[in-house]
Amino acid sequence: MTDDELMAVALDEAAAAVLHADVPVGAVVVREGVIIAQRHNERELTGDPTAHAEILAMRDAAAHVGSWRLDDCTLVVTLEPCTMCAGAALNGRLKRVVYGAADMAAGACLSLYNVCDDPRLNHRIALTPGVRAEECAGLLTEFFAARR
Repeated sequence: MTDDELMAVALDEAAAAVLHADVPVGAVVVREGVIIAQRHNERELTGDPTAHAEILAMRDAAAHVGSWRLDDCTLVVTLEPCTMCAGAALNGRLKRVVYGAADMAAGACLSLYNVCDDPRLNHRIALTPGVRAEECAGLLTEFFAARR
């Protein structure tokens, strides 16, 4: 599957988050061209501050693989990961992160920080930003406009 096709799946996941009043962010984890996990934000649903789409998808992927090492996996997410999620991606040794919309307020992959490519850390992750960025940003804009 292409990054564009994978982002379409992540966008579908993001739309599902709105059904329980969560910020519409969706994520998929891919290994050898196959989606092994897909999730969306569940912070409001579960009351868990760590229930970001990326964290949930990486947990499911680790369970699928049978190891915390996801070094042959790619994370595809609709919004640039925050520091928690970028840190989790580093700790999981992900190979690559693909994201849609930049997050100028909390993005930790290029916008505010670049945790994924910090030479002081022991692992680096290849980044592919901006995949279907307008569509990803539009979903977030619509969500927040409806809440105001």
